[in-house]
Amino acid sequence: MTDTGKHEVMADMRVYQASTRVFKMFLLIWHRLRINGVENIPERGGVLIASNHASFLDPPVVGVGYRGRPVHFMARDTLWNSRFGKWWMDKVGCIPVSRGTGDMKALKLTIKALKEGKAVSMFPEGTRTEDGELQEAKGGIGFIIEKSGCVVVPAYIDGTFKAHPKGSKWIKPVKVNVTYGKPITQEDFQALGSGREAYEKHAALIMQRIADLKNGKST
Repeated sequence: MTDTGKHEVMADMRVYQASTRVFKMFLLIWHRLRINGVENIPERGGVLIASNHASFLDPPVVGVGYRGRPVHFMARDTLWNSRFGKWWMDKVGCIPVSRGTGDMKALKLTIKALKEGKAVSMFPEGTRTEDGELQEAKGGIGFIIEKSGCVVVPAYIDGTFKAHPKGSKWIKPVKVNVTYGKPITQEDFQALGSGREAYEKHAALIMQRIADLKNGKST
């Protein structure tokens, strides 16, 4: 397990940009990636990009979709277990999360990064869908939003479930689209209340905006 207490959210831009170029080339050629609404992502200030999660392909899809600045991903800490995995995950600025434990260190690290004006991406559902449908969000994202004061950009990824669902060994050449919606502001969240009792409402609002993007609605 990675010690998040000693972890710094910082990307080595040479490794990050090289990785992004490789992923983008693959996604454009193999999946004919289409990117929509990238103008909805603020160019500066703390922003949390919240997307549905259907496949291991989702992080690179979100990452290459926005090239304005590094996007730091919250990822399960087992990806740091190998020597190369630890080196690469640290170099691209990922945040290790111990799943199923309510990892407070990871949450605090994410909040710190957002307060520093960085862009962070997470999957509110917590894990990949098994049937291709949207799942309920975990309350942790509500905690992050309130404590960091960030804006949230909802995103919907279409096609990755068919391309590489959970348990699949092969990546099919299925067309993939990612759509970024309009930011959800702190005012939007505050209208739903504050404190622990409001976290689930904040999470539900985000999932509703993601569902709207899935259904072709402009948010």
